[in-house]
Amino acid sequence: MKSEQASFPGSNGAMLAARLDAPDGPPRAHALFAHCFTCGKDIFAATRIAQALVEHGIAVLRFDFTGLGHSEGEFANTDFSSNVQDLVAAADWMRQAGIAPSLSIGHSLGGAAVLVAAGAMPEVRAVATIGAPSDVSHVTGLFREQVPEIEARGEALVQLAGRPFRIRREFLADAAEQNVRGHVARLGRALLILHSPVDETVAIGNATGLFVNASHPKSFVSLDDADHLLRRRQDAAYAAGMIAAWSERYLPDARDPRAS
Repeated sequence: MKSEQASFPGSNGAMLAARLDAPDGPPRAHALFAHCFTCGKDIFAATRIAQALVEHGIAVLRFDFTGLGHSEGEFANTDFSSNVQDLVAAADWMRQAGIAPSLSIGHSLGGAAVLVAAGAMPEVRAVATIGAPSDVSHVTGLFREQVPEIEARGEALVQLAGRPFRIRREFLADAAEQNVRGHVARLGRALLILHSPVDETVAIGNATGLFVNASHPKSFVSLDDADHLLRRRQDAAYAAGMIAAWSERYLPDARDPRAS
């Protein structure tokens, strides 16, 4: 496997840090990966899934959303809509580089983002989500005790995964306006939903909400006893293997000159 660093301007002009993992030979397809809320492209699940997909011949671009990881910008100035726009910017960069994504993958809130962003990615033929919420407002449950303060004062400092993040009232308003299930109904691409029935962060009912609103072809894979972040190596590898095997049916082989 070869790995290259890259960067491109995001939704508000800040430079976003990215990494392109690819097989040694020509890839059969290119994928775009969106990480979980307040995580980053280098979190274990993202890294392991990218590596496993590369083993299946799929090159993967993963990047840090604005204000996270090694990307520029202020997290406090971002919201779900800006994450979607960052994803579109990433797909645009890939297209300009001649490696437009035919597969998009999102973990947790990143899963909701790829569902919404897919409409602006014409080359994407298949979408896979891992532990994704069917309602963006679900994320406010992670800091529900601070929501009254955010509403009253306009912002508050909240602790997420042991780190402080400034959340503003605009973030709450943007989340409340999203209609992920409506985007799923209009997706028009093959959809794979992976979710653990014991996920304590995003309950399994969210997977049901996505699945029943999606049109065929759609598939669901249970991640059995995996946790939300796929901390165990075997869980991340299993998810990646399922995505790779499932997507082969829907993706044109970029190595085949007859592919369209």
